[in-house]
Amino acid sequence: MTTMSTSVNIGKKPAPVTLSDGASAKVAELLAQEEGEELALRVAVKPGGCSGYSYEMFFDTEVMPDDVVREFGSVRVVVDSASAELLTGSTLEYSDGLQGAGFNIINPNATRTCGCGSSFS
Repeated sequence: MTTMSTSVNIGKKPAPVTLSDGASAKVAELLAQEEGEELALRVAVKPGGCSGYSYEMFFDTEVMPDDVVREFGSVRVVVDSASAELLTGSTLEYSDGLQGAGFNIINPNATRTCGCGSSFS
């Protein structure tokens, strides 16, 4: 069973995506390797991909006024308002194994996903 890190509510909107403990630890590790204390993990949904939408994750220093910002331990997660609607209830997980190592978004709003797991509709 996966346990979830506790988020700190910054703003009034619910957290669109939560981080599993493994994902939070891995993102914190990656952030520690980067230069810049103001970096946050931006999670976004963009049109495209073989199923209609694709996920995008990158480190960002900019926070827009309508972004949803949450903290999971030492990790700050930023989601734009349009992506937040498509991500509500999602969980970012990280697995570190011989097969399928990496980040994975579990999105209850996705009705269809592609074979590679990086796009949905």
